[in-house]
Amino acid sequence: MSKPTIVLVHGAFAESASWNGVVQGLREAGFPAVALANPLRGVSNDAGYLKATLASIEGDVVLVGHSYGGMVITNAAEGNPNIKALVYVGAFAPDAGESAGDLAGKYPGSSLGETLNPVALPGGGTDLYIKQDKYHHQFAADSSAEDAAVWAVTQRPITDAALGEKSAEAAWKTIPSWFLFGSEDLNIPVAAHRFMAERAGSKRTVELAGGSHTVAIPEAAQLVELIKEAASA
Repeated sequence: MSKPTIVLVHGAFAESASWNGVVQGLREAGFPAVALANPLRGVSNDAGYLKATLASIEGDVVLVGHSYGGMVITNAAEGNPNIKALVYVGAFAPDAGESAGDLAGKYPGSSLGETLNPVALPGGGTDLYIKQDKYHHQFAADSSAEDAAVWAVTQRPITDAALGEKSAEAAWKTIPSWFLFGSEDLNIPVAAHRFMAERAGSKRTVELAGGSHTVAIPEAAQLVELIKEAASA
């Protein structure tokens, strides 16, 4: 049987190249993959963009979302019979009516707000970046300072409105899900990750001791194994 296509959706303050290690592992295992260039403009907008991409893919799909990318896959998967599994990687798994901001603030521990650099947009609204000198500690403490310095420069911003936009769907209620996250995530408190995984009835939850918000970069092999499990379930 042909293997499902793995569609990888990055979150805020990252870009599609953040999946490079995972893509390499998936290719070695024979999985076709797409690393979406997530617009980061708003949940409904970004979910619509993902749905358009999914319409161009034949056969079964496993959706993998990191951080805010979890908001996007949760809203794009609903009603699509080709989506066989959802994999949340340090990601939001919202219920209908919940925003990323709601879930990040549900438990204490997020220090993201104090690291943000807002940039006013010409047509109104605000883009948010993580300050470059805060990026390593806040976002990628389990990767090298040298690598994090490059990612800080190439990060893509998210609108403040996107973080406050409520989810319209909760695809994890009908599609099986898997979760992986780090115990030292400073963007989304680990208690929130545990809550979301339990609520979703996670088929397997992997909590990596000492892992940052981007734990799947240094631990790409562990994520690949989880994706393989989800793809074969």
